[in-house]
Amino acid sequence: MTSMLAVLTHGAAPDRAGRANTLRAGVLGANDGIVSVAAIVVGVAGASAGHGAVLLAGLAALIGGAVSMALGEYVSVSSQRDGERAALTGTGANPWAAAAASATAFLTGGVLPLVAVLLAGGAARVPLTVLAVLVALALTGAAGARLGGAPALRPTLRTVLGGGLALAATWSIGLLLGTAGVA
Repeated sequence: MTSMLAVLTHGAAPDRAGRANTLRAGVLGANDGIVSVAAIVVGVAGASAGHGAVLLAGLAALIGGAVSMALGEYVSVSSQRDGERAALTGTGANPWAAAAASATAFLTGGVLPLVAVLLAGGAARVPLTVLAVLVALALTGAAGARLGGAPALRPTLRTVLGGGLALAATWSIGLLLGTAGVA
């Protein structure tokens, strides 16, 4: 994960502010890819769906999320850049670099829970996926902190706890809907 973020940020923008913007987008994209795809596939798996439904939901989340992240970053950074131009500060925010970093990181992060949930079988499917996701989130939090020059503990805990809450919520909803016969 660290090397992926380094690749996304190295040379993406000519100045420090531009690199920081791309780093932010990459960390955000990876975190969202891991959490949102994991939440969807764990929620669907909680409803006792077969591999086909989990795969379809995961692929839709992966592609839709990457496009959404790229578009959101582009629009957000474009608005930021417009404001900077109006204030004549020009910090080097590049909407294209942020969009590419966010989409790439979302896809990279989102593939992990999809692969984990499809490879694990039976009763181990959800616990192994959750474990893989929590480890990936810890690595993402630590990598983002390291690349940003901050201590790793707080960002790592923040990403792991937030992702864990998302997984617990979607698993519970999927389990509730599956048990009730809704899904």
